[in-house]
Amino acid sequence: MTRTDTARWLATGAAYGGGGVGIAGAALVALLREEARAARRKVEARSHKNDPPSGDGVYGRGRGEPIVLAVLGDSSAVGLGAHRAADTPGVLVAAGLAELAERPVRLVRLAKSGARAADLEVQVDRALSEEPAVAVIMIGANDVTARTPTPVSVGHLTDAVRRLTAAGCEVVVGTCPDLGTIRPIAQPLRTLARRWSRQMAAAQTIAAVEAGGRTVSLGSLLGPAFASDSSMFSVDEFHPSAAGYAAAAAALLPSVADAVGVWPARADRGLRGLRRETVRPVARAAARAANRPGTEVQAAEVGGSGTGPWGPWALLRRRRPTQMPTPEQAEHAGSAAGAPVGG
Repeated sequence: MTRTDTARWLATGAAYGGGGVGIAGAALVALLREEARAARRKVEARSHKNDPPSGDGVYGRGRGEPIVLAVLGDSSAVGLGAHRAADTPGVLVAAGLAELAERPVRLVRLAKSGARAADLEVQVDRALSEEPAVAVIMIGANDVTARTPTPVSVGHLTDAVRRLTAAGCEVVVGTCPDLGTIRPIAQPLRTLARRWSRQMAAAQTIAAVEAGGRTVSLGSLLGPAFASDSSMFSVDEFHPSAAGYAAAAAALLPSVADAVGVWPARADRGLRGLRRETVRPVARAAARAANRPGTEVQAAEVGGSGTGPWGPWALLRRRRPTQMPTPEQAEHAGSAAGAPVGG
């Protein structure tokens, strides 16, 4: 990781109000640590001890070899807080993708609760053995809560995206969620958590796009909904509920489908096309995406070049979230193809 990379990510953080606690003084640091310990105790007391069933298997009907979908990352990718496999983001995206592609989709969930970006190396090792056509990565929250330096965390994500794309796998990264919506976190830690998580999301966007992937902003999509609707949380008030995971899957599915060439063009009618105002230098695109719900960012070209005077070009796109299969439909799609989706 170069100094230029680090400087760009730090500048992106400043673009939307990022900051640290270094200037706050010892008293504030002590307060923040106590608030963090109190929030952790509340979450752990209510949290689910076990991951939901993986839902690994084949979804949908149709001819042809199944599209292999790998899901990597942390508890958000696992679906911790959901009780059934059918409520997890991997199963929902797999079932939706099978319907759009009119082909079976084989889901391989490699994500682990508690994972940090450094754990992606092992997950990618396993994913490559499955020869996935597309991978979804959801990571970053644990790096924020552990205060892993952003360049270190994002460096691991960069390596993961590069390894997957080098193997011919499309990559969609659901960026770090907005931790400022977590109810057990008191002020002023909540405000700082929001800044840290958005800084992480913006840095992840830059890294993933430059490494050949694309990103979808989950934090700013789920943040307002979570803040106003308690049903989006599970009982631990930290992880999403089934409704929360459905919202995340609805935002991810269009980008996953587009990455493998099965997103229908008619679904984007009425959206802004590739115009000057939607293409920006990737650092500016990342800062904007961190604050706009469900924004997809991917590499772009201007005048036949992928790079301009301020770095690589990136396209921001706001797709309409698609209607997701209900848990019952997801279970039926899986059982029809013999997938073990119970739980």
